[in-house]
Amino acid sequence: MKEQMKLLIGYDDSQCAKAALDDLRRAGLPREAQAIILSVFEQWLPHAGHNNLTALTSGASRSNGVTPLPTAATTSAEKITETRALALDAKLRLQAHFPDWDIKAEESSGSPAREILKRAADWAPDLIAVGSQGCSGLGRFLLGSVSQKVANEAQCSVRVARGTAWKEGAPVRILLALDGSPGSDAAVEAVRLRMWPQETEVRITTVIDRSNGPILTELVSSAGGGVASTAHREWVQEFIDSAAKRLRGAELIVSSKVEEGDPKRLIIANAEEWGAECIFIGASYAHNSIERLLLGSVATAVVSRAHCSVEIVRGRPESQL
Repeated sequence: MKEQMKLLIGYDDSQCAKAALDDLRRAGLPREAQAIILSVFEQWLPHAGHNNLTALTSGASRSNGVTPLPTAATTSAEKITETRALALDAKLRLQAHFPDWDIKAEESSGSPAREILKRAADWAPDLIAVGSQGCSGLGRFLLGSVSQKVANEAQCSVRVARGTAWKEGAPVRILLALDGSPGSDAAVEAVRLRMWPQETEVRITTVIDRSNGPILTELVSSAGGGVASTAHREWVQEFIDSAAKRLRGAELIVSSKVEEGDPKRLIIANAEEWGAECIFIGASYAHNSIERLLLGSVATAVVSRAHCSVEIVRGRPESQL
């Protein structure tokens, strides 16, 4: 019997973080799961530097008759308490949507992206969920950097949520971007195995990028498709038909679209035109340069530019299977 799904959720009380919690209601997740909500108190300056700064400002304040700034230890303790409260509030909010989930609230301090990735390495979740932007001690300068770093470096699937408007009870619309790669196949399986509401629609989108001709040729040849210039369309249609059959077996409404052009631009444009609320796109563990170029750059661009939520799907590496 398969173990319960494990989710790690990064939360910082920003509007995007709140949207990420609400977005999980439309992600086809199981009724029972394990989840950890992790809130991170950002610490950008080393303690030694912070203490020096405090000493300088305290001295200046005394000479001017102004109350000195609180010490680094006092400030950190207060921030950790606030961070713990954020995680607990998020737990209550999520528990209301998923009453049967086993949810834990945790807090940490440091770089948010690094702490999320560290906790993921320790716990090995199936999915990390983060908002597309968050709060930052440095204002808007680093907004979005946490989600981008987590999406690029995590060794599991990552869902980057945006507050896409949807009506209660409306069918879920998923754009599934496929390229015939192993990561692409993992994305099909992720969608197929979720618990979607009735009338959920999936639009399979494949964009043939002729600017990557040599790479496409090698991929097609390795899949038994022969020379790309004459066989790639048959190969593309074959993996689309196979994916559609599997998805229809899960009682999903499936359509497909094949285009030529820039995948980074057309995937996003198709999702917006069709009204998708989430894009699923596969990414592998980059065993070779072909997968790194085709999967990594496209997935990264889609995460940073899409108007809706994006889920980057990674299967487990062989060492964890």
